[in-house]
Amino acid sequence: MFALDYALWFDVLLPGLDRIGVPMPLGGTSNHFRTAVLRAIGGWDAFNVTEDADIGIRLAQLGYGVSMLESTTFEEAPTRLGPWLRQRSRWMKGYLQTWLVHMRDPLALARRTGLSGFLSFQLFIGGALVFALVTPLLWLAFLAALLLRGHWANPGALIPGSGLLASNLLLTWLAVLAPRRRGWETLAPYGLTVVAYWAMISAAGYRGLWQLFTRPFFWEKTEHGAVTN
Repeated sequence: MFALDYALWFDVLLPGLDRIGVPMPLGGTSNHFRTAVLRAIGGWDAFNVTEDADIGIRLAQLGYGVSMLESTTFEEAPTRLGPWLRQRSRWMKGYLQTWLVHMRDPLALARRTGLSGFLSFQLFIGGALVFALVTPLLWLAFLAALLLRGHWANPGALIPGSGLLASNLLLTWLAVLAPRRRGWETLAPYGLTVVAYWAMISAAGYRGLWQLFTRPFFWEKTEHGAVTN
């Protein structure tokens, strides 16, 4: 699932943002900068725990472009739930930090990035957080409507579930599609489990939200070295 997640991010979503020319959060595995540009934007934000995502948005606001390279940087995936949860919680907390920082002045953000850039920021930074946090609530509302209103065909039961089912079907389709671009067809069937994976991401989202108030700048280091050649 971690490999599918990366294939979806680096082979589908980020190249899509590159193609339409809107701000993109940088991937943390391999980035290349002109030193003068990095200094012009003030360098890294030492207090943002996903500083790569933040810097991608700041580059766009100052008129600099970011593009994908035809290369691959492999990253060791967490092999246990605990390290994965801590890593993903940090990512979610950092995305929330990035959204809050750049939304201090929404009009300025929209003016600097354009309407399409502003909307893509809401979708890929803010939307990822909202989806992670509301997914369990929507499932509960959907199941409660089914139980209390009697059956699947009842419109009152379908209303809270229609968007939920459609979004999860879209995520499943993308997770199945993503590995095919790398020739990893054997991973495609695992994309059918993306609903369970997103339940885990929701748990990480709530953990990241809690840490935003309790330990906002704490960086939980990911354990590496578990995989040997």
